[in-house]
Amino acid sequence: MKGVEYRGVESVDGPIIIVKRRENISFGEIVSVRDHRGATRTGRVIDVSEEVCVVQIFGSTSGLSLDETTVEFLETPMEMRVSDGLLGRVFNGLGKPTDGFPEMYSSKMVNVNGFPINPFARIYPQDFIQTGISAIDGMNTLIRGQKLPVFSGNGLSHNRLTAQIIRQAKILSSDESFVMVFAGMGIKYDVARFFIDTFEKSGVLSRVAMFLSLADAPSIERIITPRCALTAAEYLAYEKNMHVLVVLTDMTNYCEALREISTTRGEVPGRKGYPGYLYSDLAELYERAGRIKGSTGSITQIPILSMPNDDISHPIPDLTGYITEGQIVLDRELSQKGIYPPVAGLPSLSRLMKDGIGKGMTREDHKDVSSQLFAGYSRVKNIRNLASIIGEEELSDIDKKYLKFGEVFEQNFLTQGEFENRTIEETLDIGWWALSYLPKNELYRIKPEYIEKYMQAAVEAYEKKLSDVPQKVGS
Repeated sequence: MKGVEYRGVESVDGPIIIVKRRENISFGEIVSVRDHRGATRTGRVIDVSEEVCVVQIFGSTSGLSLDETTVEFLETPMEMRVSDGLLGRVFNGLGKPTDGFPEMYSSKMVNVNGFPINPFARIYPQDFIQTGISAIDGMNTLIRGQKLPVFSGNGLSHNRLTAQIIRQAKILSSDESFVMVFAGMGIKYDVARFFIDTFEKSGVLSRVAMFLSLADAPSIERIITPRCALTAAEYLAYEKNMHVLVVLTDMTNYCEALREISTTRGEVPGRKGYPGYLYSDLAELYERAGRIKGSTGSITQIPILSMPNDDISHPIPDLTGYITEGQIVLDRELSQKGIYPPVAGLPSLSRLMKDGIGKGMTREDHKDVSSQLFAGYSRVKNIRNLASIIGEEELSDIDKKYLKFGEVFEQNFLTQGEFENRTIEETLDIGWWALSYLPKNELYRIKPEYIEKYMQAAVEAYEKKLSDVPQKVGS
């Protein structure tokens, strides 16, 4: 019964307490826990059996005694307040304001656990999003309603890349701008400060809702943080008809918190100690993105995860790749060459790219140019491996031309300034310019009429630009 407090708990183990089963208890229900001094903590029911129920505490359990602790079941799921006032605000991982301003004035409370989108209600993503970053727009295109994760490694520039995407992203087919929902899980204070300062300086902070669970916050809070952020995004997208870009960082920290809880509960571990339900848990978050019938809004999701030891076969990136529609992979070797953004050309892909590019969306030659760049760069990798064995001087003339193409591609197409916002036309022109270092008979993935129509004009346009700005290669 609501309002009844039960005294005494069975056990306290880390952030988990176990209490006797009561009537009308449901999974996900919010619990108020008080110690002998009257201090209150909030918890959530995460498991129910015939005799006991397991409660996860959002915070420390120090000071809780088995006999003096009281528990009140509130008979409601975890909810957060939503309104138009979400934008321009900073919240903690549980959706409480931390920016010094009061709670939002709204009577609308929403269950943070969300509901799965009925597949029949989904609209297939097709609208091209221009990020201004050639490595993404040209070869791994982001589509409105897509979930496209960034696979990175510790120390790589994924934070800078994400901030640039947030600053520059726009839909070419619409005049409406994006609003952003940013969720930080287990991130350090300097990373959180970097994003806040970046949004302030670029003038986009008023269009961003930030949910920050910092590294010194209880790790258990990280489980709720992305759910609060996605609840806010769903309200803005499907009730206010906004285009919402959701950034979730770092999903590895989220999964570590999930493993910690699983271990504390004594569950049978899966790969590398992660719980066996890691796939379904991640799917609960990733599948809360997309477009639905009856709403002109959308949620586009960019989860960021740092791969332990740069291992793309680690369970977190491995399972994420099965759920999402592609990935942007950052490469440490490119980063060590001074290339920004260090987007790996071959492991990266966007599975929805084909549906958002071409005539009427970007440009008719986009698909062919992208395919030829992939094919050419793949051969560059093989030739570099061969050159490391027999020496570059032993390569054939055509192999040497491919090496030159690879150098130009990396230094001019992949490399760009952190605040450089390229149009899709500029990106494709640079791609043509890089391909001009290859003989025309090697451009077997491009229609001959496109070569005649675009190559000469693109090369002239980009070389004119090069005359104003000195380049590392080709100037």
